[in-house]
Amino acid sequence: MVLRKNLKKKFALISVFEKKNLKYLCSNLNKFNYSLMSSGSTGNKIRELGFKCKDISKITNSKEMFGGRVKTLNPLIYSSLLYIRDDKIHKKQFQLLNIPEIDIVVVNLYPFKSYLKKNNNDQLIEMIDIGGPSLLRAAGKNFKYITPIADIMDYKKLVTNLSKNKGKTDIIFRKQMALKVFKQTAQYDKIIYNWLNEKQR
Repeated sequence: MVLRKNLKKKFALISVFEKKNLKYLCSNLNKFNYSLMSSGSTGNKIRELGFKCKDISKITNSKEMFGGRVKTLNPLIYSSLLYIRDDKIHKKQFQLLNIPEIDIVVVNLYPFKSYLKKNNNDQLIEMIDIGGPSLLRAAGKNFKYITPIADIMDYKKLVTNLSKNKGKTDIIFRKQMALKVFKQTAQYDKIIYNWLNEKQR
């Protein structure tokens, strides 16, 4: 099978609620020859800042649904995040999908905790992030190959590591970021659990 040319490029998937420092992130990723992909408001903001950004829906041929509740939850995206890249069988299966290989995942989660004070259940439920933790956990699980970034404060660390390693990240950095991902998503779920548990009393 002949692969499309863009499959050989480096890709970064960005999906962030907090858009702070997005210009800094995108300009540096472009500097290191990463193509950008995103969805919804993040993709619009990236393009507004003057960067090219491919819609995930164009890659998956699946439109966003239910007011954005389903955007990144797609088996093609998770195939790119989870396949073992030095496994011959995995690689053959992945190539048949004809989708880009994602190298960096940048996600910050919906601010559930900050919405607790508003005491609006419907609004709060919409702040329970599903796609964000899923993307981060998939990238974190596959840290041998993929860099997960869950904290805006780590953008500079990412750029420094890319500079140090000629446009790639090293395994020590990826593992550190994966550790942070699982700590953050565990804390996030605990806050949601505590809120739901209070509602049962």
